[in-house]
Amino acid sequence: MAGQLTGGVIKRIIRKVGLECAAQGQALSETLVAFMVKAVVLDPRNYFYMDQILRENDMQDLIQLCITRLLDTTNPSLSTIKMQVYFDMSYASRAKLLRERQRVLEGKLAPMVRDITCSCPCVQEEMEEVYQKIVSYVLLSSDLGSPTDIEAVREVTAALQSVFPQTEMTTFISLHKKDKERQLKNFAMLVTGIRLYNKERGKGGSSIDDLPAILNEAIPSATQTVDEGLNACRVLAHKYTALLESMQEDPHRYMQLSSLKLKEALFNVRQYEAFLCILLSDAVTSAREVETLTVQFAAAVMQLKNTVQDKVSIDAGEVFPLFVELSKLWTSFQDEMLLLSFLTNMINNLQQFSEIQSQLFPEEVLTPLLEGVTVKSDEERIKETMGTRVNVSDFKNQEWLFPESTDNFDRLLIQYRGFCAHAIGMKGLTLPGNPAIGILKHDQKYYIFSSKEAAYNFAQNPDKFIQLNMEKAKEYAELIQLLELHHQFAYLVPYAQARNADKCLMKPAAKCDSSTQTDTHILPPNIVTSYEWNEWELRRKAIKLANLRRKLTHAMQTDLSHMRRENSTQVYLPKDVSTQTKSDNSSNVPKPQIFLKGLRGESSPTTHMVQVDLTRAVDET
Repeated sequence: MAGQLTGGVIKRIIRKVGLECAAQGQALSETLVAFMVKAVVLDPRNYFYMDQILRENDMQDLIQLCITRLLDTTNPSLSTIKMQVYFDMSYASRAKLLRERQRVLEGKLAPMVRDITCSCPCVQEEMEEVYQKIVSYVLLSSDLGSPTDIEAVREVTAALQSVFPQTEMTTFISLHKKDKERQLKNFAMLVTGIRLYNKERGKGGSSIDDLPAILNEAIPSATQTVDEGLNACRVLAHKYTALLESMQEDPHRYMQLSSLKLKEALFNVRQYEAFLCILLSDAVTSAREVETLTVQFAAAVMQLKNTVQDKVSIDAGEVFPLFVELSKLWTSFQDEMLLLSFLTNMINNLQQFSEIQSQLFPEEVLTPLLEGVTVKSDEERIKETMGTRVNVSDFKNQEWLFPESTDNFDRLLIQYRGFCAHAIGMKGLTLPGNPAIGILKHDQKYYIFSSKEAAYNFAQNPDKFIQLNMEKAKEYAELIQLLELHHQFAYLVPYAQARNADKCLMKPAAKCDSSTQTDTHILPPNIVTSYEWNEWELRRKAIKLANLRRKLTHAMQTDLSHMRRENSTQVYLPKDVSTQTKSDNSSNVPKPQIFLKGLRGESSPTTHMVQVDLTRAVDET
């Protein structure tokens, strides 16, 4: 098994450490084990290096060190790492939670939608069956009751009959699938709006919970719980910080107290405080959203009442949009209920990672140690340094920022989560920085300090102190997440977490070989022949058009073209006809030749005419 600490070797180590811990009764996630293995390798006190060739005994030492740290239930550092891994794997933003809720709901309703849109009923019984499926879909999509609740089914059926009677099933079945799906969603919103309106009028809605009242009661309770947790962990952080400062001044006074454990406990409460601040911000956002929704819902109900009143018939185009708006507002209330449940669950689960404080440093142990020690809160420390600030003229090559001379001063991305950049590496403390002292801009990053002296020391050699802070983070791996040093330790990524791109715990920079190809013409060509880029050509055309406005169009007609039009005639072409007889025969007769003599008369008074026939006989021809 000996070899270099490559990805394959680390995976085998992770697998073996997980199996050993499981054999001893601790079932740990792959993410936590992977983080711990790399944290042990990263710690310089263990003398492991990423490019080191490990022998078999070195492998066993590494595995044993990881198992020991993972099974040490009295180690505040382990509790902090568990807290970080849990929060990073479980927390999601509002938008992501709502998208996931919508995805789950659509997945649950997909089979029913498919049955409705793909069915082609022919007889009355089949149409009634499809109609009942539509009723079930409307009920489940609105999440306002169960299909086993007879009263809820009766309300949904009555409301659906008012907007979509069974007589229109034939029209619905003839629609395309996409149109059917769109109609189903519209039916669901209309029916939900009608049921909510009836509930406000006291005519139904017994299975509908009063979500605005529940939220208005539960959100302040959740906010109060977070506030109490924040105050408690801040008080502990102030006490731990005061004790650590006192130990550095007089090490012999606290011989029985472990400085290492105390620092790890300080980092634990600081991390717990940071996570609670995130959850508190979400709770405040939810409270504002619920307040706005409550006002909008009341206004929508009032508008509906004024529109409907006691009218027998109402224009659908007037009242249907109001029902849809009412349904959308109620869906937003349901989203806030989901968010509240998620926040409450996160708050309860995070609390277990801070319980180690009461085990290691109970109140009866801290109280005697704090005698004669001044415990300062973060606000008091900042207040003490409000009158001091850096003199810019003392630094020629450093850029300092101050509130009065910097735009968006409050939005600057401060390094180390706003803790003093000098105290982390030098003292191992997380002291709050004071922006009024001045913010140092170094390598496009911004650093803040707890005192003027700390600012001057850091500014003399910023790279030195930045490296000290990184070394401190190697000793205490939980500082990587607490101080937001993800980019400096990009290679320290749990394998299970690397599969989730949305996670932010020590996420590495994504690197890969890629290539792209752009189509020459993605869209069909649209060439405008009249387009001209030359402004002088446009000017010429404008002048030409202007001149045409002063011109007249003349037309004339000649005698040749007067009252003429084109004509066309269609005729049938003659047909060739022939007749064939049985035999061909012919005859020829002589030509008659008859002459008359004496027609002109003679000298005698009597005319004597003589006829001479010279016609040849037939047989002679």
